[in-house]
Amino acid sequence: MKPRLKDERGAAILETALVLPLLLLVSVGIFEFGRAYQTWQVITNAAREGARVAVLPNSTTGDVTSRVRAYLEGGQLSEADTAGIAVNKNVTISIGATNATASQVTVSYPFTFVMLQPVANLVVSGSALGTPITMTAQAEMRNEAQ
Repeated sequence: MKPRLKDERGAAILETALVLPLLLLVSVGIFEFGRAYQTWQVITNAAREGARVAVLPNSTTGDVTSRVRAYLEGGQLSEADTAGIAVNKNVTISIGATNATASQVTVSYPFTFVMLQPVANLVVSGSALGTPITMTAQAEMRNEAQ
């Protein structure tokens, strides 16, 4: 009986079966959060591009919106047409001791984790874990003198 207890056949496959799901979960988490960070960077830069257009003399809200959507599409965000874009051309900002008017552009984008949200939905069914999160970025720039 003693030789059978010391037999270690199958121990490696058992260890692999225990460690591999955790390793895959960590790897997928790294990829997913990297993708989320890239999306947030694209949204932030799209808001900056929109603010650059908004401060130009004679620019319209349509010009700003089309530039932001073009930047989102260039950043390969598939739901660029569903992004919320808000433009406010009369924001007061303080520059030292003086005040100036600025244009403010806010971009909201629905982001869905491809792998993590379905897994979270399996763990806690019927919760809001599987719904897209809304990423928001805002940029403001001082209006040019007219």
